[in-house]
Amino acid sequence: MSINSKQQVKCPKCSELSDVTVWQSVTAHDSPDLKEDILKGNLNVFRCPSCGNAALMPDPILYTDSDKKLMITFAPCSSDAERAVAFESIKKTSKQSGELDGFADFNLRFISSYNEFMEKILIFDNGLHDKVIELLKLLVLMQDSENMAHRVCMFGKKDGDELEFLVQDKRDGKLYTSRIPMQSYDTVKEQLRQSGVKYKSFDWEIVDSDYAAKLLRGVNNNL
Repeated sequence: MSINSKQQVKCPKCSELSDVTVWQSVTAHDSPDLKEDILKGNLNVFRCPSCGNAALMPDPILYTDSDKKLMITFAPCSSDAERAVAFESIKKTSKQSGELDGFADFNLRFISSYNEFMEKILIFDNGLHDKVIELLKLLVLMQDSENMAHRVCMFGKKDGDELEFLVQDKRDGKLYTSRIPMQSYDTVKEQLRQSGVKYKSFDWEIVDSDYAAKLLRGVNNNL
């Protein structure tokens, strides 16, 4: 069940007070319209009716898609330190409450970026797994190692027998595309499985570029 609350928000730009609907929980099966709002980057985004200023609300969102066996906690964070504290807090709370006992075969993700939030949903919607995709994203960036430090790679779409990735250069803002055959995806997925990677979660996980780097270094996370 999707859950929301009404909040009165002061615009940080013009100080006008506005009533805002803030969503704390979104269930994809029951609320496809809210899922669409997430993918459009609109959910929990405050827009001042007076001056037009837009800002993301700081409230966390619990997203559940039972069909895809995916549960995401999205907690907006402004720093790595804040993210680490929030991550440890949700793991501790979940362990104490036992709330994850009914989600043994789910992929449980903790993220702090709205772009990552949208990307995770798209990955699983396309029948893919993010542990494989994150490693492929890293390999895409490594094709141009000299520019790797100032580039970001995101999953774009599944296009027939290929996967399209978007690469943005943070220095000049240019956007590039890179394509990988689905056969390569299948090969990497099987290699990771043989190395001990599990395609389900036993606790909340952060699956990002750091996770991919550990896989590439041969670290068996037993996940």
